[in-house]
Amino acid sequence: MLKSYYNKDAVEAGLDEVGRGCLAGPVVAAAVILPADYRHAFLNDSKQLSRIQREMLDREIRQEAVSWAVAEVDNLEIDKINILKASFLAMHKAVDQLSTRPEHLLVDGNRFTPYPMIPHTCIIKGDAHYLSIAAASVLAKTYRDELMSKLALQFPHYGWDHNVGYPTIKHRRAIEVHGHCPYHRMTFRLIKEKIIN
Repeated sequence: MLKSYYNKDAVEAGLDEVGRGCLAGPVVAAAVILPADYRHAFLNDSKQLSRIQREMLDREIRQEAVSWAVAEVDNLEIDKINILKASFLAMHKAVDQLSTRPEHLLVDGNRFTPYPMIPHTCIIKGDAHYLSIAAASVLAKTYRDELMSKLALQFPHYGWDHNVGYPTIKHRRAIEVHGHCPYHRMTFRLIKEKIIN
């Protein structure tokens, strides 16, 4: 069972992002404030859940949360400022949108750009330890997967409905054959360099 809070005396928002390692599409972050007494039997890191479980949890989290928000930073901005800064920016944008101002931020990972006037704590693999971070990971992944499935209708040959923009063999081969599209991150290595003897 994941922990309900890190700081029991503060209004705490869990933050997580998804899509950092993708070749295409935005990086998406979510911020979630759960009720202090919130419990859940199988809420966990979104990567450990099935798509059906994530979609069910997504609906429940949106209903039960004190406040929640999802934000994205697109591939063009990622190319301008780099993926790490873009991830932090997406988290900041999610916090900006919360209807309840948190007093403490619980951030998945080991680094974070401080949000003005709100202290934070970084937790490595936080989505496997705290409910609010796990909830944020579910909202971010569900949102981004749906977005990439919609973009796959425009650009079907990249397989985004299955790989959601990650660097799979099929995705890289499609880039070799069809070239890149407006949603690809041009500062990323889109195709692997071939070694010539």
